Order: sequence, then structure tokens, then C-alpha cells
Amino acid sequence: MIEDDEGHARLIEKNIRRAGVNNEIRHFTDGTSALAYLFDSADGPARNGPAMVLLDLNLPDMSGTEILTRMKSDGPLKRTPVVVLTTTDDKVEIQRCYDLGANVYITKPVNYESFAQAIRQLGLFLSVIQVPEPEAT
Repeated sequence: MIEDDEGHARLIEKNIRRAGVNNEIRHFTDGTSALAYLFDSADGPARNGPAMVLLDLNLPDMSGTEILTRMKSDGPLKRTPVVVLTTTDDKVEIQRCYDLGANVYITKPVNYESFAQAIRQLGLFLSVIQVPEPEAT
């Protein structure tokens, strides 16, 4: 999970757990540390197996679209599923994320209970999907 808002991150993890997803969740608050883990860490997905990324677009050091571009370029993470989870509901930005390879785009509801419900539904979705192995380099 790449999310700079700690409150949103707690809410996301809590409601994904409520939906029955027990996979390890690593939380990053900026793009630099997230990319270092994704591509370079010995236990990161580029070297150590499948992953799914929950990605906010509004980060302190870079945009989520930059992360998405790096992941979906021709490399070991190009098949890694990316769920964009952001407050941005601009149609141009939504189209851009899908064009860059996002698998799902979800706009965070402003209302707390609606946000919690949306994340529980996302958790149910995450509990049934298949995640591909990373591309061999």
C-alpha cells in the first residue's frame, strides 16, 4: 500500500482485514521508499514473488502515475496488479491511469462510512483474484 495519509492507511488495512484478507500488507508513505522496496529489496516482489499494489496518486515526493509508469514499463513488475485508490475523480486522470496500465481505479468516498464500505468491498474483491508471478528479468 502506497498511501501518505496515515488515517486512510489504517482505515484501508482495517477494512481489508474485515473482509478476510490476511496477506501481509506493507505500507509506504512515499514513492521513493515504495519503489526501492518493489524493485530493489531482496524480499520485494521484483525478486521474491507476486504482489498487488494499492496506490494513491497524491504523494509527497512523486505522483502515483510516476510509480505506475515505472511498474508497468517493460520490467519485472509489468504484470503486477495495481489498484489506484485516490481522492481524484477527474475523468482525464482516470483515463490516464488506465492507459498507463492500472487494473482498477477507485475514487475514495469523502464520507467515512462510505469509504469504509468501499474498502470492505475492495477486500472481498482482493480475496478472490489471482495475482500473476513477476516477469523474469
